[in-house]
Amino acid sequence: MTIATNPVPRTWTNVPDHLARLADAVNNILRGKLNNTGDLTLTASSANSTLTDIRIGTESVIVLMPKTANAAAELGNGTLYFGTPGDGTVTVNHANNAQTDRTYRYAVIG
Repeated sequence: MTIATNPVPRTWTNVPDHLARLADAVNNILRGKLNNTGDLTLTASSANSTLTDIRIGTESVIVLMPKTANAAAELGNGTLYFGTPGDGTVTVNHANNAQTDRTYRYAVIG
């Protein structure tokens, strides 16, 4: 997965430019632009899906926002739950059905 961001370098010879990048990064955080989101569509005809994102770690929490009625129903049914997050991946367990539109927006925290 490619993360669309312009990271602030740890060191920079141009001090005014470095400070401007730091200010932009902090201001974006304060505006809620955390750069920690993505999309997930559950695998049809399977009881689990794999979410791969380099921001996932062993202490991560994944928050889901359903984008379709079938995705919302999956959450409401209580059949969706996560395995233990690993380094860049987590297994998403869910109902095994043929629906191809169980799509979510997700956020990785931690």
